[in-house]
Parts: sequence; structure tokens; C-alpha cells
Amino acid sequence: MTYDASAGGGFEAVSHFATQDGRLKASIHSFVIETPARRIVVDTALGSHKRGRPVEAWNNLRPPLLNRLTESGFPPEPIDTVLFTHLHMDHVGWNTHLVDGVWVAPFTNSRHLIVAGDLDHWRRYAETATGGMRLAYAAAFADSVRPVLDAGLVDTVGSNHAISDEVRLISTPGHTAGHVSVETASAGERAVITGDSIHHPCQLAHPEWTSADDLDAEQAVRTRRELLSALAYDQALLIGTHFAGPTAGRVLRDGESFRLRIDD
Repeated sequence: MTYDASAGGGFEAVSHFATQDGRLKASIHSFVIETPARRIVVDTALGSHKRGRPVEAWNNLRPPLLNRLTESGFPPEPIDTVLFTHLHMDHVGWNTHLVDGVWVAPFTNSRHLIVAGDLDHWRRYAETATGGMRLAYAAAFADSVRPVLDAGLVDTVGSNHAISDEVRLISTPGHTAGHVSVETASAGERAVITGDSIHHPCQLAHPEWTSADDLDAEQAVRTRRELLSALAYDQALLIGTHFAGPTAGRVLRDGESFRLRIDD
């Protein structure tokens, strides 16, 4: 794994994304995009009061996401769109929260846009769950996806859907069947929120490294190489959904691989 000198040198750069004994760091992010006409949330992280998750620390959380959004000037009520890179449990949690024991949507004025292929896959997956991780995904679908479907808040879209002049989806399959990344473009600048097409900066140096949760690992590698090549070509900003420390940087070519430049 290589880092540009502008990232602060070896140990400082590694401290952003890995411990000194080589354990990778990761985090889980939700994003807000504001355009002249839209207020958009991208992915809704782990959520509150959720149970049945395979990582013990993900259960019964009380994260103050809604409070933080409000404090930042983005209360739930004016949010008009919620986008999903995919429907894994760490990307859909704040679709709902508990109110008097019932899972209800906090983004009640938002259309929740889900790629049709991803929704179909996870709906079938949840309906046929029998054990292990399948039950965990079924639990997440039941408490975080099914309620917004039943409330009529979901619109299914294609994997290259344009939300506005500034925001569109990019098909980045492999991690899940209908996985997408989110591109924003404004004032001559471009940025891409990766979702799980890139989990960690180490995959810039080694695009062939895959996640155990990739549905189609070979496709995920092809997708990652294509996305990184495109980002390196025009120096677009990469925004990592799971990047700990600095969440965004520029992709540079490094021989047959890539590296991340973290701007000041």
C-alpha cells in the first residue's frame, strides 16, 4: 500500500487507515449532497436500536445521526431524496427508527431511491433466509427496508439513474448485484462516493483484493479497476464510504496500480 507524500508521510498516512501493527481501520459514513434544488442523503449507516446484526457492536446502538444532521443544517424533514449504493445492513440502518415500538421512517418527506436489481435480490434473499448471515440480512431487510416499502416511500430506479443535473448513479456491480456509486458534478469538479466498490485505500494499491462480502468477487475487481482508472484520468475526488480518517482524496496512477493523495 502506497501513499503520496502530501498525505503526511509513512506513519502519519498509515495512522489514518491502519494501526501500526497492520490492522486496517474502517468507518461507516452517511453523506448529504445539497444542490440548488435538492437535499439528498446517501446511505443511512447502521441505525439505532437494531438487533440481529452479525457484529456485536452493531447491535442496540444509539448513534445521534439525526441530531448531527439537524445541527449541521439538514434536519430530516427537508431532505427530499435518500439514495442507496446498495442494501447491506450498514447502509440502510437509519431508514427507520423506533417510535412507540414501531419502525418508522425519519425521512418522511423523502423518496427512497433503490436500484431495482438490488432490491429484487435482497427481497428474495430475505424471503428464503434459513440461517447464519442470511438471517442477519433478513433482519436488516425486515427492520430497515420493508417498513419504507410498506409506507410507499420507495421508488425503484436503474443503475445509471440521474437524480438531478448534478447527481447521478454509476453502475458499479460486484459487491452486490445492483451496487452503484454516486457521482456529483458541479463547477467543473467531479466527485464519486464509492459505496462498497472500494472498501479501503489498500485496494488502490491492490485492486485485486476483495471483500468476503462481495457477491461476485471477479466482477468487483473489474469494477474497481475501471472506476479507479476513470478517477485517475480526470483527478476526480474519491469519497470513501468506509474510509477512516480522511474520507476523500485524489486517485493517482502508480505503475499498474494506484495511490491516494490526500489534499490539505
